[in-house]
Amino acid sequence: MTTSAKHPTQRERLLRRAEVEELTGRGRSAIYAGIADGTFPKPVKIGARAVAWPESAVRAWIQERITEGGQA
Repeated sequence: MTTSAKHPTQRERLLRRAEVEELTGRGRSAIYAGIADGTFPKPVKIGARAVAWPESAVRAWIQERITEGGQA
């Protein structure tokens, strides 16, 4: 068995929409509008009718908003 040279300190989590809404402060419509216009991370399929977002992608999006806010 081989292991990656990088060992994350925390495992990647998949967040369901309610958790994404709570973390970002955005509602469902705003999340999906952002996905459509390319300004919000796309979810990954986790089932026939279920999606989730990688936590790292959502947290990176949040950090970008914070960074952009400081430049205004």
